[in-house]
Amino acid sequence: MPENTTATAPVRAMRLGVAGPVGTGKSSLIATLCRALAGELRLGVITNDIYTDEDARFLRSAGVLDPERIRPVETGACPHTAIRDDVTANLLAAEDMEADFGPLDLVVIESGGDNLTATFSPALVDAQLFVLDVAGGGDVVRKGGPGIARADLLVINKTDLGPYVGVDVARMAREGREAREGSPVVALSRHDEASVRTLTDWVRDALTRYRTGNHAPVDPGPMAPHFHADQDAGDAGDAHPHTHAHGPTHPDGTTDADGTADAHHGHAPANAGHGA
Repeated sequence: MPENTTATAPVRAMRLGVAGPVGTGKSSLIATLCRALAGELRLGVITNDIYTDEDARFLRSAGVLDPERIRPVETGACPHTAIRDDVTANLLAAEDMEADFGPLDLVVIESGGDNLTATFSPALVDAQLFVLDVAGGGDVVRKGGPGIARADLLVINKTDLGPYVGVDVARMAREGREAREGSPVVALSRHDEASVRTLTDWVRDALTRYRTGNHAPVDPGPMAPHFHADQDAGDAGDAHPHTHAHGPTHPDGTTDADGTADAHHGHAPANAGHGA
């Protein structure tokens, strides 16, 4: 779990992770948050890209924060490696940000675009959003995954595009709530002030709970409820979350013993340096 030491007096800013597939509008969401909250909260942003600092440059050019408070991490590997498997580069970037500009209230850490299995380690963030968008298809929310099911908040982004891509936004949001068994879902358009207020109110509430010691980081995990192809079709209703005793299979036929096959996908940990 991220260091916070006492329930009543956090020793550092809350860290909020923003994950989701490529193109769902994570950077735009962060820009919207910064515009709405920079007048009342002391903010910092860490972005992640594989080979570039593209997202950091986008946010800096948008003028949403002092450019020095927006710092990139180039992961050099699949995005999940730097937010879950080896979080060192992002931890260092967040700690450096607070050392340079603290005290801060909130550090937002944006994952590089990944797939439906990508979630943040609770060793890195205190709370996390998972972002989908309507342009990705109304059915994607039904495809499941740990971020959709168990992130602290699911955001269905770009709702203003719904009429143009044939997506029933109300249905998508309803199915999101069903997939999350009632956990919060925000249907967001940056052009819709009411939805932006809903998002920022959620962030304020999470920050209040963090400051008062009433929020504990949760691990959505790499696994989601599922069943195996060798199960009888009639057993599909018995699908349940569980862990696997086997690890990823390597080219030599060996497997790891830590049961982290789905977390690692066989990739090496990120060897990223942290951006300045």
